[in-house]
Amino acid sequence: MTPEQVLKKAYASHEKVTISFSGAEDVILIDMACNFCEQLFVFSLDTGRLHPETYRFIEDIRNHYGIEIDVLSPDNKLLNGFVKDKGLFSFYQDGHSECCSVRKIEPLEKHLVHYDAWITGQRKDQSPTRSDLPQEQIDSAFSNEYRKLKKYNPLANWTSDQVWEYIKNNNVPYNPLHDGGYKSIGCQPCTRPTKPEEHERAGRWWWEEETKRECGLHIINIEE
Repeated sequence: MTPEQVLKKAYASHEKVTISFSGAEDVILIDMACNFCEQLFVFSLDTGRLHPETYRFIEDIRNHYGIEIDVLSPDNKLLNGFVKDKGLFSFYQDGHSECCSVRKIEPLEKHLVHYDAWITGQRKDQSPTRSDLPQEQIDSAFSNEYRKLKKYNPLANWTSDQVWEYIKNNNVPYNPLHDGGYKSIGCQPCTRPTKPEEHERAGRWWWEEETKRECGLHIINIEE
């Protein structure tokens, strides 16, 4: 299916749908959805460690599309305890999973319980962990015995060239860090520009094994 068809199916099949927003692909999905959906529920995770350009980007998207963006923050008690115990840069020694769990997964879990499905901008060619990514799936990581959460990845079959062609042709705003060599943008301490021969997410948690570089939002890419 085309990305537009996947989006329309998501909204037609579920009463409450939310779009995750952080990167260029996510804005494409917002841009497409605005063509047929009157009210979008969009969220973004504020880990407290994002680049200044990313915070400005969130506001640019809010203003450009005239939409509300639910900015999710970590639980103060959990975050303060983690930082007090482990410091601000423990992920360089211990791996990123614990930090991401506090800053991303915990607030995401709280958010997703209010929705039947969520839409992401993941693509197969972004990294080895996403090579088998389907356009729709049950997200077992955030499902339980009482409900099955559906996840839609409308751009799963798109290439990077298709993403940037759409952005150019439709005047879609994008994070200015992309112009500085950042192909994939996460938290400031865990993201660096990538080299031309590297895959897009090579600049994320570059000190770790590349087949394990998922922060937890899409952990099923590794576990399934």
